[in-house]
Amino acid sequence: MLETLLNLDGGFLLFLQDSVRNPILNSIMIFITSLGDGGIIWIAATIALLIPKKTRKVGIMSAVALLGSLLINNNLIKNIVQRPRPYVTFTDLQIIIPQPSEFSFPSGHTSSSFASAAVFYRHLPKKFGVPAVILAALIGFSRLYVGVHYPTDVLAGAVMGILLSYMAEYLVDFLAKKLKKG
Repeated sequence: MLETLLNLDGGFLLFLQDSVRNPILNSIMIFITSLGDGGIIWIAATIALLIPKKTRKVGIMSAVALLGSLLINNNLIKNIVQRPRPYVTFTDLQIIIPQPSEFSFPSGHTSSSFASAAVFYRHLPKKFGVPAVILAALIGFSRLYVGVHYPTDVLAGAVMGILLSYMAEYLVDFLAKKLKKG
């Protein structure tokens, strides 16, 4: 079962490489994937939300979700699972960005993207929330396109990011109620 899933994962990545990649899309996908490097786009958006009092709570939720993604996905799960990157397993797969140094599962770019985007989607006007979710999905797809993650890494990253967004929301709401009670 696991070997079948691995072969489907790898087959999809080779399909992208052989049938979808082209010089124009390569440049676009490399740019999109770079937006997720270190969660930078989400950190910048979170900082911007922390400034006005009206959006501060959303910024705090996003910051907690991002921190959760870093701690749980990048520092814990990746080191427990230790899944090799797809280009290590499928030697015909050529990556088009520098080799990442961490393990593959789950996708940290995707997790941090969906952690913030899901908070934004639920708590900001849709004119901000919908583009955030679209960008998160594009960042996730870009990780496949550039050849550094399996589809299951990206799917797990998206699910973990969404779960972490709910956990962050719950934690921030819980602490806000506790502080109000004094």
